[in-house]
Amino acid sequence: MISSMIFSLMDSFVVGVIYPHLNASLNALATVLLVTGWVFIKKGQEKAHKNVMLASFVVSTLFLLSYLYYHIVVAGGEHVRLREDTPNAVRYPYYFILFSHIILAISVPILAIGTIRHGLKDNRERHRKWARITFPIWLYVSVTGVIVYIVLYLLYAPDVLPGS
Repeated sequence: MISSMIFSLMDSFVVGVIYPHLNASLNALATVLLVTGWVFIKKGQEKAHKNVMLASFVVSTLFLLSYLYYHIVVAGGEHVRLREDTPNAVRYPYYFILFSHIILAISVPILAIGTIRHGLKDNRERHRKWARITFPIWLYVSVTGVIVYIVLYLLYAPDVLPGS
């Protein structure tokens, strides 16, 4: 029984079915960590803020690596598309969210590294200045990543996923 579950999970990794779920989970975890880090700094708990924000960066980095591996290696560059029967009331907001998510996601690694760098160097004024820009963008990208996953892989998933 357990061995069949393990082989089933391994098959999921081999065919790539697990990656969208893993990526959404990492995005969701990054969201929780980002908000937690924000709460810690608002309460003046700098050490906890630092640790949680660094953890969020690690989780976001793992997400990016997993996302790129899935789309480049497993799916071979093939994109997942909404099903044909997706209503326009879903399709148009989805594309708006997806487009804004992609454009802003490009900036997150640079903004996050810059913000973290200033924080680690204890350059508080620059860290705060960068964080005022970085935090809402990073949070938006993490939340919309989960929304894209829900629409594309749960609500209107194609019959066959790339890489499966």
